[in-house]
Amino acid sequence: MIDNFAAAIRRFDEENSRDPNREDGQPRELLYAQRLNAWVLRLAPAASEPLRLAARCQHICRWESPRENYPMTKPGYLKWRADLKKFHAEKSGAILREVGYHDDTIRRVQDLNLKKHFPADAECCVLEDALCLVFLEFQFAPLVAKSDDEKMINAVRKSWAKMTAAGRAAALKLNFGERERKLVGQALAG
Repeated sequence: MIDNFAAAIRRFDEENSRDPNREDGQPRELLYAQRLNAWVLRLAPAASEPLRLAARCQHICRWESPRENYPMTKPGYLKWRADLKKFHAEKSGAILREVGYHDDTIRRVQDLNLKKHFPADAECCVLEDALCLVFLEFQFAPLVAKSDDEKMINAVRKSWAKMTAAGRAAALKLNFGERERKLVGQALAG
């Protein structure tokens, strides 16, 4: 009998391994999926199969829809993000179908990808916490290095507003550099 979960993870990783962008010597989206999955499991060690699948495919093949293909405006950004969510959900659904998952599981994974019932859905909240924690742990410092303080303070506030108490507690334990710690402090003080 085929293990659908293992087959899905293998297929997600195969797709994300094609990312031409590199981070720490690895395909960026493969590394992102691994980091997101790790945070989901830290926050919810008994995470359901659909939640673990959703974490592994949340940004699947993101490089195929670059930000540059949309107007460099706030509406352009929002359209890009909305289109990406749909793209990721469709791509993950096709792979899940290919490896033998039933429609109810596929729909659940896609609902998580799309954050359809956020914040009422507890699993969606775990996924959102994990997304914010990956941002804060791995993406925040590089952005701080090339962005103005006000923009970064705003980014922290937006992330913080979406996080649960458990996600916030985990964020406060992250090992920030001096400038990042200062910006987080300013964001939370305001």
